[in-house]
Amino acid sequence: MQDERLLERLQTVERTPDSRIERSYPRLVDSIMNHLQRMLNTHQGSVPIADDYGIPDITNAPGESFLETTKRIERTLQQVIMKYEPRLTGVKLGLISDSADVLSLRFKMEALLLEDRATPVVFETVVSSDGKVNVSE
Repeated sequence: MQDERLLERLQTVERTPDSRIERSYPRLVDSIMNHLQRMLNTHQGSVPIADDYGIPDITNAPGESFLETTKRIERTLQQVIMKYEPRLTGVKLGLISDSADVLSLRFKMEALLLEDRATPVVFETVVSSDGKVNVSE
């Protein structure tokens, strides 16, 4: 039943109270992806219970080179994911070069499921020029 976060589990039980919730790898991956999407689009300081939940403003980095900026963003994303997505372990991010879209940064995120360290998950994380983050499989 830990495939989903608490609120997702409550919504599932509310929709179908008589059904038993079976473990599901696709549901787990979707839940993680949705949580990452929400978390990485949350600005730090906007959640009252945890000041460091989300990411800081990554759109303004005066004086940094492109390489410094991408490394800082990569480090920031990795730290936040490792801290606030406990279902993943061994999180690694790497920049994907994309000559077709020079205004966005694409990262390949690889991690292992904490419950089953033999099961890798891979997401693509795209940071657009306005700071919006999109996570996909």
